[in-house]
Amino acid sequence: MPKTIAILNQKGGVGKTTTSINVAAYLAQAGQSVLIVDADPQGNATSGLGVLQIGKGTYELLIGQAELPAATVQTNVANVKIVPSDTRLAAAEIELVPAIAREYKLREALKTAEYDYVLIDCPPSLGLLTINALTAADFVLIPVQTEYYALEGLSHLLDTIQRVHASTNLALELLGVVLTMYDKRTSLSEQVQTEIDTHSGDKLSKSVIPRNVRLAEAPSFGRTIAEHDKWSKGARAYKALAKEIAARTQ
Repeated sequence: MPKTIAILNQKGGVGKTTTSINVAAYLAQAGQSVLIVDADPQGNATSGLGVLQIGKGTYELLIGQAELPAATVQTNVANVKIVPSDTRLAAAEIELVPAIAREYKLREALKTAEYDYVLIDCPPSLGLLTINALTAADFVLIPVQTEYYALEGLSHLLDTIQRVHASTNLALELLGVVLTMYDKRTSLSEQVQTEIDTHSGDKLSKSVIPRNVRLAEAPSFGRTIAEHDKWSKGARAYKALAKEIAARTQ
């Protein structure tokens, strides 16, 4: 059975997709087979991995029009496949509302997955797509930008995870909180790190993702940071995070 990780934060622009594709790349480099499920209608994980043509994908998977193998495509990274997404996925939020056991659609669809890891790149919201991701997952990884409102959003998100744990997925576990866009030159980044460390204890990842130009520009080339600039600070940080995730999920 794969280890399934939902990568989630209800705030946009905190590095969820960047984390999904780069952790996947470094897990794959370590010999693991990885499936990314792009559960965001924006489809950034899909384009960020160089997938430009979409036939069937997450939308068809959720509404029962395709099984997992038919909805999966190879990315430009060896050992990494993706269930792609585009704006059609937004319709699934509406179409699933009257469905029986609607929260379990993704879990059912992933039952046949034969990978070491499944990473679910969640949308920046706490709607039905996200609930499906949390119900399907074993673990949750929360990227948190080092900004003033980070703690407020984190508290709300942990609340939601607890509710899903109690209602649809008793096995769900918080894997960790990872700080993104960290700038060691600012006191704010240090203050946020200290506050989150106080509130989350051993769940705060030792790996910190810095602000890094090479990391930010890689998706525009359809590449992971491992391909774009493997010696950059961002690449070293994500390689360390992937190792940490592998150790925490053993």
